[in-house]
Amino acid sequence: MADYDFMVKTKIFSLSFNKILNIFDNKDKLIGVCVQKAFKLKEDIRLYADEAQKKELLRIQTPEILDFSATYNIYDSASNNLLGYWRRQGLQSIFRDSWIMLDSESASEVGKMEEDNMTMAVVRRFCPFGHLIPQTYYLKNNAGTTLASFIQDFNPFFYGLKVKIYQNSGESIDLKMAMAGAMLLATIEGRQQQ
Repeated sequence: MADYDFMVKTKIFSLSFNKILNIFDNKDKLIGVCVQKAFKLKEDIRLYADEAQKKELLRIQTPEILDFSATYNIYDSASNNLLGYWRRQGLQSIFRDSWIMLDSESASEVGKMEEDNMTMAVVRRFCPFGHLIPQTYYLKNNAGTTLASFIQDFNPFFYGLKVKIYQNSGESIDLKMAMAGAMLLATIEGRQQQ
């Protein structure tokens, strides 16, 4: 059995200007298609159940226009319920990608997703061919317990991100919030790797 719960991959061929990602389970079965709409001033990212894009599962939107430290609202498309927020730590992400996960009720910080370490992050950004070094992110709750890992596959032809969700004493991240985090890494942070 694979050592991850799901994987996000860029779609290699697309006739659309939109950025399209496929999401596979750990048995390589397609479980979702992520579409980042092109030419939008405000980010609009959708997760659909299949390639036909008929059934929307998840919606990621931001009220800000082209904001370096934007807050992304995560909605369950079926119920239209707000699941929570992901906020990009803009200035900190210049040297090391960092995101804050906020709950839906009080917008309080419940976790932080960060690139593996500062040294590797700086090498990736400022050394020739540093972008070829795969990124790893860890999501930890406020107590420092690891809830999930997001590990980039090394492949010069497409972006791939394997996500592992940990069960720690009954505490874990909601699957849809983990998928939203992975989609944001692949669409927003993934730009620097492509």
